Amino acid sequence: MKTFDFRHAESVDDAIDAATLGATYFAGGTNLFDLMKTGVEQPSALIDLRRLAMTSITATDTGGVFIEAGVTNSALANHPLIRTYYPVVSHAILSGATTQLRNMATAGGNLLQRTRCPYFMQPAFSECNKRKPGSGCAAINGFHREHAIFGASEHCVAIHPSDLAVALAMLDAVVHVQNSTGRRHIPIDQFFALPGQTPEIDNTLQAHDLILGIELPPSRFNDHCWYLKVRDRHSYAFALVSVAAGLHVEDGEIIGAALALGGVAAKPWRLYEAESSLIGQRPDAHSFHTAAAIAMADARPLTQNAFKVDLGRHSIVRALTLAAVDRGTDSSV
Repeated sequence: MKTFDFRHAESVDDAIDAATLGATYFAGGTNLFDLMKTGVEQPSALIDLRRLAMTSITATDTGGVFIEAGVTNSALANHPLIRTYYPVVSHAILSGATTQLRNMATAGGNLLQRTRCPYFMQPAFSECNKRKPGSGCAAINGFHREHAIFGASEHCVAIHPSDLAVALAMLDAVVHVQNSTGRRHIPIDQFFALPGQTPEIDNTLQAHDLILGIELPPSRFNDHCWYLKVRDRHSYAFALVSVAAGLHVEDGEIIGAALALGGVAAKPWRLYEAESSLIGQRPDAHSFHTAAAIAMADARPLTQNAFKVDLGRHSIVRALTLAAVDRGTDSSV
């Protein structure tokens, strides 16, 4: 590992000033340290954010919730406001990683984690446009069983690994950021970047942007939501396909729906057409299968991951079926 300077930030402005001088933000470090050990990331300095006490979860005046960026995944998953009004967030977080990692990893850092594509994670592989722009994408003609079936390009087929981000995408979360020019808000569907011609760019953050927190709008789906994660083993594995599903049901009719897929693209993949197909329908197998077929119609799999198309259809139906169960305000689900 390359040697680096390290100090604690005294304020948000201090942290941003340090970043403008070349420091890298550090909070939980659960992904960053792994990348530093292998040489994928080689920061010259780290600015530690943990003493800024950005660790609160509060109700907003508009009826939503604001999650500060330093909140750990464990604290977020177990907070009463989240368990009661946004249980899909708890589902998503608790389906990922280990207790130890969730105790360290932060909400802000979760959005910024890098792909786990083996060609990116290991510098011994010379071809990786995300790590070394212009070098090629070894996964396209190599191992790509776990890679993208939506939104990929000839330059990169990697996926984003976050479970939390999929739930946040379904909920239309908004990311609050700040840099030396001031604060701004980024809707979650505009936060992540598809590879296109620039696979080395993971998101739409500007230089030295610091994530302050994540805002969730008023809950519509707390009674009818689910996060389903399909993986090779039950624990400590990233998703082959995951689904965050939310339904708003009144008098046996779906009047609102939200669906997002994980494990299939470089960003959480919202399924707007499938959502629209559910409006006005009964929450039954026929409407769920129709939505699933629409959702996967534009998938573009590679040789080794074509199974994800069928897996995606079945996963969407299963997630919607589980979401349709009325749980009221039971926060134990």
